[in-house]
Amino acid sequence: MEKAVDIQLMVQETPNPNALKFVVNTPVKNGGNYTYKNARECDYNPLARAVFEVGPHVKEVYFFDNYITVTQDGQAAWDELEKEIKRVILEKIKDHDPNFSIPQPQEEVRWSAKEAPELAQINVILDQTVRPYLQMDGGDIQLVDYTNNVLRVFYQGACGSCPSGTFGTLKAIENILRDQFNPNIVVELTDFF
Repeated sequence: MEKAVDIQLMVQETPNPNALKFVVNTPVKNGGNYTYKNARECDYNPLARAVFEVGPHVKEVYFFDNYITVTQDGQAAWDELEKEIKRVILEKIKDHDPNFSIPQPQEEVRWSAKEAPELAQINVILDQTVRPYLQMDGGDIQLVDYTNNVLRVFYQGACGSCPSGTFGTLKAIENILRDQFNPNIVVELTDFF
């Protein structure tokens, strides 16, 4: 007989004033991460759908490891929204499957180190320098493509609509990659969807 886990939930602020990170003591996504942009995408994830149903101000729900980052449109006060999101997570987490199916993969870059050695090398650099900090802040970065010294990236979670992500963090990533990979690289942000 399995022992029931006492679910603990902690809310953390992120650098993005429109995003909060809801951390639980159980996995919400095993292997990888996933960003939902609307409730219509949540057929295979009732917990994500329930978070969107909290209200019209919820604009993005991001699942990674043991946390869910919720981004709002900036039009709602966090006090009531946070309270309702916490209630929904605590109510639905016991039935949540962290191995939830994703019916159609998001427009993921599908490349191997053999096919795109530059992207693989860039990924290693980002894994060592940038990703841990973005993940700590409730987000991540995904590589889209690299052509003619231009790297296109997509921010996930709290990073997606963060004012500092658009300017400061993007420039810092570009500087790191210029130093460790290619002095002529340009990093551009893309709306992945």
